[in-house]
Amino acid sequence: MTDPRRTLPSVSALLESAGVRALLHSTPRGVVVAAARDVVNRARDDASAIPADEREWAQAIAERVALVQRPSLRPVVNATGVVLHTNLGRAPLPAVALVAIARVAGGYSNLEYDLEAGARGSRYTHCAALLRELTGAEDALVVNNCAAALVLALNSTSDKKEAVLSRGELVEIGGSFRIHDIMAKSGARLREIGATNRAHVADYSRAVGVDTGAILKVHRSNFTQQGFVNDVDVRDIAPIAREHGLPIIHDLGSGLLIPLDEIGLTGEPTARMALDAGASIVVMSGDKLLGGPQAGIILGASRWLRAMRENPLARSYRVDKLTLAALEATLTLYREPAEARREIPTLALLGATLSTVRERAERAHQQLVSAGVECELVDTSANVGGGAFPLMQLPSVAIALAGDAERWASALRAGDPAVVGRVSEGYMLLDFRAVTDGVLDGLVSAVVAAHA
Repeated sequence: MTDPRRTLPSVSALLESAGVRALLHSTPRGVVVAAARDVVNRARDDASAIPADEREWAQAIAERVALVQRPSLRPVVNATGVVLHTNLGRAPLPAVALVAIARVAGGYSNLEYDLEAGARGSRYTHCAALLRELTGAEDALVVNNCAAALVLALNSTSDKKEAVLSRGELVEIGGSFRIHDIMAKSGARLREIGATNRAHVADYSRAVGVDTGAILKVHRSNFTQQGFVNDVDVRDIAPIAREHGLPIIHDLGSGLLIPLDEIGLTGEPTARMALDAGASIVVMSGDKLLGGPQAGIILGASRWLRAMRENPLARSYRVDKLTLAALEATLTLYREPAEARREIPTLALLGATLSTVRERAERAHQQLVSAGVECELVDTSANVGGGAFPLMQLPSVAIALAGDAERWASALRAGDPAVVGRVSEGYMLLDFRAVTDGVLDGLVSAVVAAHA
C-alpha cells in the first residue's frame, strides 16, 4: 500500500489554492507560509493528520495562522476564587484608569515637562501630591514595583551598613522571592535579631550601633504566626530609631489605603497608620489592595525621599506614563472612600455580598444547564490573595462541572476567553467571587464550547 505522505502537496501548491489565496488577502505572507509549512510537516510526521482535500488543507492552515497570531498576553476569566491572583495579573483596573491610559497613550504628554515653567520637569512629581494628601506623608515617590521600592530604600539608607530585621520577618513570597536576598542586592547587610517566633524591644536596642543604617519591618505576607509568639510594633521601635537618627523602613506589601472593616476584613494596617506609628519610610504595592496598576509606592520623610530620588538606581526603577496615568486615576477615587469601594474592582469584589455572588452563579448555572452542561451549584470559600489577610475566608459560590476535572481544566484554559478555575475533590470548580457581570457571558460561552 502506498504511503499517503508520498503525495503531500508542496507549500507552493498550497499557496496557490483558492482558500489559502483568500487568507493571503488579510494575513502577512510570511505568516501564511510558515503556517502552511507547519501543517505539511505535521502531516509528514503523522499520516492521520493529513487533510482529506483542498478545503481541509486551507482550514488547517487558517487554524494554524489563528494560533500563531493569537496574542501571548490575553484576557483570562478568573474563576479560581482568589481575588488578587498574582499569576492572573492581580488587580483589575477601575474604569477611570482605563480612560486615563487611553488619554495619554495615543499621543504626547507632560511626562517630564513642566507646562507652567516651560522647562524640563520630573516624572516623579506625578501622583506625589495625591499620595501625600491620602496618607499624610511628607513626600511620595512611585517606582515600578514594591521590590524595587524596598531595594531603593535600603540602598539609599543602608548601603554597606546593617539593616536590623527580626528573624520572624525573613519572609519568602511567590516565585522564591526572599527578603534577605533582596537586602543583599541592595548593598545592606542583614542584622538578624530575636527568634523565629519572638522578638522584643530589647533585641532592637542591642542590635543598633554605629554600623546600623536602618531598622526594617516587613509585612508577613501569606502567613501568620500563632501560639507562643511576640512581635514588636513600629510604635515601640520608634524611640530607638529617633535616639540614633535612624529611619524605620516598613514594607507593608499590600498597599491598603482605607480600612476595610465594614466588609469584614480587619487587622491589616493602612499606609497612614504605618506612618502615624513612626515609620520613616513606607513601601507598598500598587496592584494589590490599592487596586491599581503594578507599581511600588514609597511614602515618608522628605529627607529620605530626596535621597532616593537622587539615587542613580531610581532611574532603573522608574515607571512609564501609562502606569502613572492609571495610578493617578485610581488614587483619585480614594478621595471618597465609598466611591473607592464601589468603583475599584478589587474592593468591589472583596466587598460583594454572598447574595450578589450567588445571583451571578445562578444565572450562569441556568444558562449552562439549558445548554446541556451537567453541573451544580456548591457553597465554597474564596481568598483575598496578594499576601493580604492570609487567614480570611470569603464566603462564595461555585459551579461544579461534572466529568473529568483535568480535561475540563485543560479545555477551559485553551478557550477564548480562557477560563481558569480550580480542581477540588475531583471536580472542576468555577468560583464566582471574582467573576464580574462583564465576563459572565464569556465564561458561559467558554464552558459550552469546552463541553462540545
